[in-house]
Amino acid sequence: MRLIRRLALAFAVIYLLPVIGSAAYWTVRDRPGSWREADWSSAGILPEAEDSRPAAIYVFSAATGGFKGAVASHAWIVTKEEGAASYNRYDKVGWGNPIRRNGYAPDGRWYSNAPRTVLAMTGPEAARLIPQVEAAIARYPYSKPGGYRIWPGPNSNTFVAHVLRAVPDLGVVLPPDAVGRDYLPDGKLFSVDADGRDLHLTVNGLLGISAGARSGFEVHVLGLVAGIDVMRPALKLPGIGRIGI
Repeated sequence: MRLIRRLALAFAVIYLLPVIGSAAYWTVRDRPGSWREADWSSAGILPEAEDSRPAAIYVFSAATGGFKGAVASHAWIVTKEEGAASYNRYDKVGWGNPIRRNGYAPDGRWYSNAPRTVLAMTGPEAARLIPQVEAAIARYPYSKPGGYRIWPGPNSNTFVAHVLRAVPDLGVVLPPDAVGRDYLPDGKLFSVDADGRDLHLTVNGLLGISAGARSGFEVHVLGLVAGIDVMRPALKLPGIGRIGI
């Protein structure tokens, strides 16, 4: 019984308190009442494509709409070939054909929420990896209508996490509030990134761990992630995100 009480206390401190705090803040924050009222315009993060010649890959994440935005975000991928006059943005959404190409501005707000930059890569390395990113997008197994489930996945974050695992040279993982990122395709319980440096163990994205050079050490419970980043020292807390470098 003592062990159970300690585990319950740890769960409350690590998972519930940050979520409650984030939810409390969300209730007093100005936000749109519906998607029709939301601002989807460019946040002005990216340079105009024609003014920036190098190839580029970006990953963005922004708080999502409604009350779920208190603890959850939406992620997407942006690419630009060297010398191209425009960017390509790839999202997964919950209606129609789920994989959208250029459905929104590449650095657009999501439900009025400005995006955070998870990855910004430019130059020869981006040029080398763009074909791998596009191949991973093409291989994503939940790209047909009906291939979306908001929780525990597969959702928008499941899609981007799939690409990041398939192209580990991108060198990043999605933030802790990217609910759905730990859902593995086809009911898999175990996955190792393409370079073998990160491993993931999960039960339908509901309970599991991730560990490795990029993930550090993470424990996810019901889609909420807590952990520690070793390479870029930080704590990861659900509803709050990274605290550190």
